[in-house]
Amino acid sequence: MNTANLQLEGLLLAMAALHHQLVEKGVLTREEIDRTLATCESNATGSDRSAEDLSPANRDAIAFPIRLLRVANQSGEQQEFGDLARLVGLTKGKYADQA
Repeated sequence: MNTANLQLEGLLLAMAALHHQLVEKGVLTREEIDRTLATCESNATGSDRSAEDLSPANRDAIAFPIRLLRVANQSGEQQEFGDLARLVGLTKGKYADQA
């Protein structure tokens, strides 16, 4: 596996743990975190991206870290990376231009 992928895996798990702590300490709610991440995902995969001729697979690659953090946030507990990645795959939908 590419070392950069492993580094990103670690970074995403750390970010998910930080989100969990922010909620536990009452700094942010899960809903606030999800709204922020949803906006990030929309910006990352929006119509400008389809105008750039990015394939759905490339948009999925861009959105994957955001989606993983959203899934981790929604679960409310810390999970292993593989479990979170599977949930991302199970919950992703199609893009508007794929309908």
